[in-house]
Amino acid sequence: WQGQIADMFQGAQPESTVKRFVEKLLTAAGGAMPTAELLAEAKSAMEAGQYEVAAGGFAEVLQTEPESPDAWAGMIRALHALGDADEAQATLDRVPAKIAEHPEISGARSVLALAAEGAKAATQLATYQARLAADANDHQARYELATALNATDQREEAAEALLEVIRRDRKWNDGAARLQLLKFFEAWGFEDAATMVARRKLSALLFR
Repeated sequence: WQGQIADMFQGAQPESTVKRFVEKLLTAAGGAMPTAELLAEAKSAMEAGQYEVAAGGFAEVLQTEPESPDAWAGMIRALHALGDADEAQATLDRVPAKIAEHPEISGARSVLALAAEGAKAATQLATYQARLAADANDHQARYELATALNATDQREEAAEALLEVIRRDRKWNDGAARLQLLKFFEAWGFEDAATMVARRKLSALLFR
């Protein structure tokens, strides 16, 4: 709270405990620090991997700006980073309808969707690699491999896998590789280094 740790998890916690934690943050007294500064500090905490601090900061922002897309998206991303997919989804479900399609919210939504896809794909990582070793044009295997790599935060490798599908057959599965890559960009953020590198490569492929 106010840039400090308001509370902390001690190991894995049941959903009810996490929910109480979030509700406590959302009802904590705020307003002592300008909203813009609070938001900036929360984002900095996220970048530093201080997800509990970040969640507290985003919650404070929501006390004074309940329709802040950045704060809602930040809270969702922080909860996801803390390992509570259920509460992250519940928070997404509470986003005001007025801002539900804001780019920041869409990005947070993509994070959760890709994580769910990736968790399943990651269990078959060796299978996809074996399929590609046998047939480099197995685009479905490469697509699934990219999803699995993204789930383990191997962004450059995930992007390169999809770019390779596009190089080999950009129209495969109605352009599924390009669409998935755009989802990656949305989830990573358009200023992310991996996004910027992959976007340049994608443009070069599409407009060569």
